[in-house]
Amino acid sequence: MAIKKQIIEGTRILYEIESSNITKADYDTATQELIVEFKNGTKYKYEGVPHASMARFKLSESQGKYFNSEIAKQYKYTKI
Repeated sequence: MAIKKQIIEGTRILYEIESSNITKADYDTATQELIVEFKNGTKYKYEGVPHASMARFKLSESQGKYFNSEIAKQYKYTKI
């Protein structure tokens, strides 16, 4: 897995991800909201994700594994 592309737009960081499950991540540094889009088309918004956690997500060897263990069950989320 790897970050294929990163775009910074103001306080938002958009990631295109090469993963077996995740296709995109959209993180807002101001609100600490993370929107993750999965290959099946579903999107979830996670609240209160610290910037440091997103830095580790970006640098991890496997974004999917890091997401599942450190973000998915740790932060409040809603399906969007």
